[in-house]
Amino acid sequence: MLARLLALVLSASVVQAQDTDLELVLLADASGSIDSREIAFQRQGYAQAITDPEVLAAIGGTAYGSIAVTYVEWAANTAVVADWTLIDGPETAQAFADELTGKPRQAYGRNAIGGALLDALGLMDANAHDGWRRVIDFSGDSANNWSGPSIEEARDTVLAAGVTINALPILRPDDPGRAQGGLEALYEKRIIGGPGAFVVTAESRDSFAEAVKRKLILEISGTVPAPRKIAAR
Repeated sequence: MLARLLALVLSASVVQAQDTDLELVLLADASGSIDSREIAFQRQGYAQAITDPEVLAAIGGTAYGSIAVTYVEWAANTAVVADWTLIDGPETAQAFADELTGKPRQAYGRNAIGGALLDALGLMDANAHDGWRRVIDFSGDSANNWSGPSIEEARDTVLAAGVTINALPILRPDDPGRAQGGLEALYEKRIIGGPGAFVVTAESRDSFAEAVKRKLILEISGTVPAPRKIAAR
């Protein structure tokens, strides 16, 4: 009886400690393959998505009615563009979106994906929020890792901390995409992981904003998209 009572007390304290449904790191590519115009385009895509009525409805439908979000760009280093914000409606979403625009580029160099994943985990561990779920939303246009920890090592560390990694591969015109060895297949194999992990692909720069919106809705609602078959070639 005493053990059961203690378990209930501990469970209640955990629930009280949580202040939001989701801690979400938006980890966006700013490596050498992404020019300044594309940096601005990506930021605008996320700003547009986070203020979209369907995304706001998904946030409102969570158990806590809010999510904590930060936007971080990665290359050889990582840089926080928009700091942690508790989004619980149109006003806080717009404030976060406004933080994304007009700031200079702060991440430079070649890919260091492993380091970026570990930096994202560190930002979660150090923030002032305690979410029921923790997710890293990784986007990029390659799977190369030129410096720092390996992707495999970093991924294992992140998953061991109970964090899910989802990915948004941004396909280039010459990328085979879903074919064996294409970017989507590489992200599925090497980057994503954790409960309900998934990939949503931006087929082109033109479809980027819509892909971001779809992925945010899935992440916020905790829904897993139906798996898509990779056609044999």
